[in-house]
Amino acid sequence: MAVSPRLDAVAESSDRDERTVDEHRRTILAAVRRLDHLTLPLAEAQAYTLAAPVRAAIDLPPFDNSAMDGFAVRFTDVAAASAASPALLRVVGDLAAGSPYEAVCGPGEAVRIMTGAPLPSGADTVVPFEATGGGLADSLGTARVVEAPRRIGAHIRRRGEDAAAGTELIPAGVELGPLQLSAIATAGVPVVSVSRRPRVAVIATGDELVAPGSAIGRAQIPESNSLLLSAQARAAGAEVILQRRVRDVDDDLRAAIHDAATSGSDAVITSGGVSAGAFEVVRTALAEMTFVRVAMQPGRPQGFAAGHPLLFGLPGNPQSAAVSFEVFVRPALLAMQGRTRTDRRMLRLPAATGWRSRRERVQYMPVVLVEDGVTPAAAEGSSRAAGLAGAAGYAVVPVGVGDVHAGDLLDVMLLP
Repeated sequence: MAVSPRLDAVAESSDRDERTVDEHRRTILAAVRRLDHLTLPLAEAQAYTLAAPVRAAIDLPPFDNSAMDGFAVRFTDVAAASAASPALLRVVGDLAAGSPYEAVCGPGEAVRIMTGAPLPSGADTVVPFEATGGGLADSLGTARVVEAPRRIGAHIRRRGEDAAAGTELIPAGVELGPLQLSAIATAGVPVVSVSRRPRVAVIATGDELVAPGSAIGRAQIPESNSLLLSAQARAAGAEVILQRRVRDVDDDLRAAIHDAATSGSDAVITSGGVSAGAFEVVRTALAEMTFVRVAMQPGRPQGFAAGHPLLFGLPGNPQSAAVSFEVFVRPALLAMQGRTRTDRRMLRLPAATGWRSRRERVQYMPVVLVEDGVTPAAAEGSSRAAGLAGAAGYAVVPVGVGDVHAGDLLDVMLLP
């Protein structure tokens, strides 16, 4: 029986399949569809992904202005100024940032000016207060310049020198953070075109799972994967519209998947039930999924179904689920949004201590940063979750390496 008309069947599962990490990623990314766009005011656009480039609506800066608090002057009047032979100029006005006053600076004159105020006509240089012996020399309004500026035009920001109107400031595919939003606002742009957030459902499976804080019976454990995967999805820009824990009962899982699909999910993430043992509910309930083994540690058993929504079957052990999300699910969610960069940033760092790795698989070792490089953050074993809390990233040990030695250089996937 089909779980949902919105889930498209793919090839039959096979326990004999073993893929490289790149092969499985390519299969997933080939199934990704770009999400539709929406227009948002800047105040609501944080953490969204730009769907179209942002261009400056005005020149930046929009007029010639002072880069310092000081005096606007004519360079020829102060070019020879020194402490021994100061230039004395008559102060003819005050200009604060935002002042509508249209000042004029004639020969032998100065206009006191604050940072950001428009440059008076006739002035071509700004002398900071620090070069005037403290500002006004006396009550008559005379500026005493004791240090000549280095050049004509000193401490002036010229119109359009940052960007001319129409210049592309930020390309499509960039996540909007505080600095990007500030730059867009400064350029006079009030709204942006962004990709909508992926809608994600997270379903943890297992008869042994109970809610955190509940009384724990024999063979029961607190359930954490739905919290883990939901938080990872939100950090990837997604909206979690369903978060559920189900028993190892086929009909219960099918009902949860149906609810997720009919609620408009773009992706459904399950944890647990994908290994080759007995009572693997995701395997038995979801004929839509292809199940494979991926040459990675942790996270070897994986399930995936193309279509809408995308269906990810991740292992149930916490480290396995966390790594699997980073390697397979996160890139897919970012690709849905049109993100230019879908992988975490990598640093090449030395191992501070040695550890064992499986030569035939890529290892993702949670690590902490120490003075000499990186060292494991958690004991080996995909079910050991406590050490993940302090991890700064994953050291990626490639296929063919059986032992990591202190001093070996490794690619480290950085976590935020």
